Amino acid sequence: MNTNKSDLSDLLSMSYEEVEKLVDEIGEKPYRAEQLYGWLHKRGASSYEDMRNLPKAMKEKLKGRVTFFFPRIREKQVSKLDGTKKYLFELADGECVESVWMSYHHGNSVCISSQVGCRMGCTFCASTLLGLTRNLTAGEMLAQVYAIERDTKERVSNVVVMGTGEPLDNYGNLVKFIRMISDGKGLCISERNITVSTCGLVPGIRKLRDENFMINLALSLHAPNDVLRRQLMPVARSYALSDIMDAMRDYYSVNRRRLTFEYSLIRGVNDSEEMAVELSGLLKGMNCLVNLIPVNPVEETAYRPAGRGDALRFKKKLENHGIHVTIRREMGRDIDGACGQLRKRDAAKRGDLQGV
Repeated sequence: MNTNKSDLSDLLSMSYEEVEKLVDEIGEKPYRAEQLYGWLHKRGASSYEDMRNLPKAMKEKLKGRVTFFFPRIREKQVSKLDGTKKYLFELADGECVESVWMSYHHGNSVCISSQVGCRMGCTFCASTLLGLTRNLTAGEMLAQVYAIERDTKERVSNVVVMGTGEPLDNYGNLVKFIRMISDGKGLCISERNITVSTCGLVPGIRKLRDENFMINLALSLHAPNDVLRRQLMPVARSYALSDIMDAMRDYYSVNRRRLTFEYSLIRGVNDSEEMAVELSGLLKGMNCLVNLIPVNPVEETAYRPAGRGDALRFKKKLENHGIHVTIRREMGRDIDGACGQLRKRDAAKRGDLQGV
């Protein structure tokens, strides 16, 4: 398993300063750096052929120095209910990742993956069934956004790093991705419109705090106590809820952006009113939002989503204790909505799921 794919020669992963250096090294005029970077990060060029105002000789020199690969759409599903689009992108090495495009009244949102697979092992998640293959480069994360904009011909205004993988397990590439996608020389997506979701890697949360980003942080919580959380999420064996909550409070103390807690409602497991009361106590006094998510059924597990009535009762109980709550709008209910399902099915076709 290779989790550290180098991005040193990956053109899409190069910052503007790195592109300037590259252009100088191949003997081109400085203004060519701005042209090249614009084609990559503003215009979503999928090949050198798209870059019409760059000299052919320069393109040939680039081909000899760096790799430039734009992801291919291996499969696309479109919801007939709300237009949600789910993509399976094929990368340069043949590995695949999933991304989702969702249209809301406030703009278009894209949910991207940060890793090929995941090693966190959450028992209700399809993403973990094949384990972790490798990290994505910053360029491969950016390319998911660019490829979706190219396909939909619409501007993306919000980015959520909540697809396959644990973003803080790929920390360096995640931070570079955030800096590049929010940079004025690229798509210039406001940090306030970027959300990163973590299952609770305490050292990563504290490092992210020190970056002084204005991004939104979401915690995949899913249980109000350590005992149940350890059953659902192996990462909870390494980090106690008390330590995670302290790290989240520290992040808020610097960032001052409302925290989000994702809570997948699993029928008969974590959806009782008693657990809602326990969750209220855990979050008491925090500036936060609880996002209730009826768990997506995965055929390899016995978990099933809580009923609508149970979800409403859970929501009401939290609200009675002063907690802000939403029940996630189920976008793309008629397609493979859960993280990892599309990749899992593709892997099964190729025989990669034997023994799982």
